Amino acid sequence: MRVESHVTSLSWIPSEAVTGAMRTAFATGISHYDSPPPDVLGELAEMRAADAFRFANRLSVWAEFAGDEVVDHGVDGGVVVGSTLVRVGPLGVAFAAVPMPDLRGEPEIGAGWVRFTQTAGGRTALPLPRRIAKRPFIRLQSPLVWTTLTITLHSDGRVETTLAGASPFPRHWVYGDDDRLMSKAGLADWQGWTGQETWRRTPWGEEDSPVVVTAVETALERELSTVIMRGGRRPAIRSLPADAILVEQGEPGYSLFLLLDGVLSVAVDGQPVAELGPGVVVGERAVLEGGVRTSTLTAVTPVRIAEVPGESVDRSALARLAEGHRREETTA
Repeated sequence: MRVESHVTSLSWIPSEAVTGAMRTAFATGISHYDSPPPDVLGELAEMRAADAFRFANRLSVWAEFAGDEVVDHGVDGGVVVGSTLVRVGPLGVAFAAVPMPDLRGEPEIGAGWVRFTQTAGGRTALPLPRRIAKRPFIRLQSPLVWTTLTITLHSDGRVETTLAGASPFPRHWVYGDDDRLMSKAGLADWQGWTGQETWRRTPWGEEDSPVVVTAVETALERELSTVIMRGGRRPAIRSLPADAILVEQGEPGYSLFLLLDGVLSVAVDGQPVAELGPGVVVGERAVLEGGVRTSTLTAVTPVRIAEVPGESVDRSALARLAEGHRREETTA
């Protein structure tokens, strides 16, 4: 029996993700944030030409099974580098990214399964002045970006796909065998990434970085996120440390929240019912049902939130959102 599959990650810079002095370069248009990639992956060559991502990692695999024995297997793919467009006045110059060698060890093989792992990435060619903790304390070279993907093929046809590791920055989205968005990295840590001291603290040296993987938000939430961020009223951007409470069950509130970065836990009557990642819109139940919070939202990791008054979003859209959520009625 032949089993095959593929997985793709896209790495891109979301709006408001850059902090510190470099934010000025993005605000003035010298560099740029990226629009969110599509829900369904297009041709990587066309997306690259449209400057739609910074790096892509593509892993394609197959295996032949005879019962529980792996009799043959193969792997293909690797890094696809994007570019960084820098503008000075009316002029624009594209700097091609610099790829690192793909890391792909021998597959792991067990009774009835085979697992493939691939790390791919690189660095932008544009110099990035940044502080590091060790001598010489300043580096001009940009840090490395990467994702580590795994695919496990089973003799019964099952396929398991994992984002096993990733650089702290930028945002990483993962697309499955059907080329649909399936998961996301939950954090985009600009400060942690720019503090990368050396390539030895990366998969090309001695270590990978763990990654918080979150589920994908709904299409309606993606639509509402555009309204919240680019609608008539500018949102208030808030940052909370891990373990901080955003809202507490029973307290009054009429604000709507878009989670820009990090992970929030949802608890009802003290019991956890869900964990939410970037892109989700929360707070709609209070807006629709009398201004009382129906759950407690707590930061599992450091988070960034965009907050707008509830009346700035169409109530019929909020009603559809609330019907799809109903986390408050879910038992742990």
